[in-house]
Amino acid sequence: MGQPNLLAETKPVGPAPEVDVEDTEETRLDAPWRVILYNDDIHTFDEVIFQLMKATGCSLPEAEALTWKVHTEGKAAVYEGLFEECFRVQGVLREIQLITEIQG
Repeated sequence: MGQPNLLAETKPVGPAPEVDVEDTEETRLDAPWRVILYNDDIHTFDEVIFQLMKATGCSLPEAEALTWKVHTEGKAAVYEGLFEECFRVQGVLREIQLITEIQG
C-alpha cells in the first residue's frame, strides 16, 4: 500500500478567473520606465547640469534641481518615458561616465 495520490483527488472549486493581461514585449517596453542617476564624487555640478539638459532637454532650473536631489539623496529619477527614450537619455548621460540605470 502506497501513499494516496492527492493530486488525482483534487477537484476544482469553480472556473478559473479570467486574466486579461497582455504581457508582450511591446507592452513591457511601453510601461513607464525611469532613468536613475546616482551621485558620485567625480563630476562637478556644472558637468551634471549640462549633461542633464543635453540628455533630457530640461531647463536650467530643472537640471539644477535634479542635480541637487541626486547630490543630497544619493540618486534620483531624472527622466521618465518609453524604454527607447530612456535608453537614449542613459546613453547621453553615460557619455561623461555618469552612473545610471533604467528601472521599469
